[in-house]
Amino acid sequence: MTVRPDVVDAIRPLLLFFIAPLLVSCSRAPAVDILGSFFPSWLLCFVLAIVLTAFVRLGLQRLHMQIAFPILVYASLVAVFTFVLWLIFFY
Repeated sequence: MTVRPDVVDAIRPLLLFFIAPLLVSCSRAPAVDILGSFFPSWLLCFVLAIVLTAFVRLGLQRLHMQIAFPILVYASLVAVFTFVLWLIFFY
C-alpha cells in the first residue's frame, strides 16, 4: 500500500504541530522558594486565582447579578485566572 504524496503533504504540518511540544524542554524548574521550601508555581497561581474569583463573586453579588450555572462559571474563572497569572509571572 502506498501513500499518495498529496496526503503526506497535508499530514506533515499536523505532525509537526503535535511533535514540536515534545521536543521542547524547561529552562528551569517551575518552582518558587518560599521561606526555604519550594512550591510549584502553578500552586501559588491557583491560590491567587481562588482569591480573585472570590472578589469577582462579591462584585457580582453587589451588582445583584444571578449566575445560571455557578459551579461551572466559578470553576472556569479559577482556571482562567490560574493560567493568566502563571503566564504573567512565570513564563
